[in-house]
Amino acid sequence: MRHVDHLDVRPAVLGRGQELLDGGGDLGHLQSHPGEYDGGALEAAVAGRLRELGSELKALRWREAALRLVQECPPGERAGRLRLIGAVSGPPSTAPLVRFWRGWLPPRMPARAAGAFLDVAVPQPPDDPTPGQVLAFARLNALTLAPCPGTAQPQPEAHRTAGAQGSAVLYAGLAEAYELAGAHLRRGRDPRPGEALDGFVAAYTSAYGARDTPDFRRRLAGQLAADPRIDRYWELMAEVVTRPGRRPEPTPGSAHDWLLAALVAQTGAPPVPVP
Repeated sequence: MRHVDHLDVRPAVLGRGQELLDGGGDLGHLQSHPGEYDGGALEAAVAGRLRELGSELKALRWREAALRLVQECPPGERAGRLRLIGAVSGPPSTAPLVRFWRGWLPPRMPARAAGAFLDVAVPQPPDDPTPGQVLAFARLNALTLAPCPGTAQPQPEAHRTAGAQGSAVLYAGLAEAYELAGAHLRRGRDPRPGEALDGFVAAYTSAYGARDTPDFRRRLAGQLAADPRIDRYWELMAEVVTRPGRRPEPTPGSAHDWLLAALVAQTGAPPVPVP
């Protein structure tokens, strides 16, 4: 029993396993040199091959969904769809989306705060996408790569007012408020006062060093209503992260709109303009 690892059955078993795990790289070497591997090395080799297969399967699912997207669209739209999805890999990279947001966020914003925002603002490609999700991600990719109108990318007033350190405080508070608003959105509730709205306002008072007063809330509502909007990004993100037939998943954009609508209703500020 002390030498069970070296019985002749081991290469035979590994050989049969190799037939099922063809192309496994290290596993091929393992089959030829079984004595070089202990139990831990075998586990590592199998785990590595499983990771490779997972990536390969995800890529194949994206290719299949992309082909179905082209197959199912009207003939006159196929050339445009091919150009759109041809600009992304399968599965696609989120690098263009990350670069877009790094240009949008306040300059010199602390790395940890910026990373926390990117985690919620950049959707991860689904492992098993529908054709609609492939199209939405391809459009999202194109949107973030398109040149900004004018000479500079517009920034919200909050970026200039709060500064680099204040922006970290602001975005941390907004993340909490968006999460609370998201719970209301998932239940289909209309905008309303409450904990989510109070947290939303508190994020700005903390960043600005201001007091939460009715006048501050009115001015904040007007400022936010006048800020530049990127609604199309959030619409496409919701399409990417929402499974078909389900209520749209909340995004930072939809949560912000819900909270701003609640603030406008509470303060009597002018309605938010429709983009």
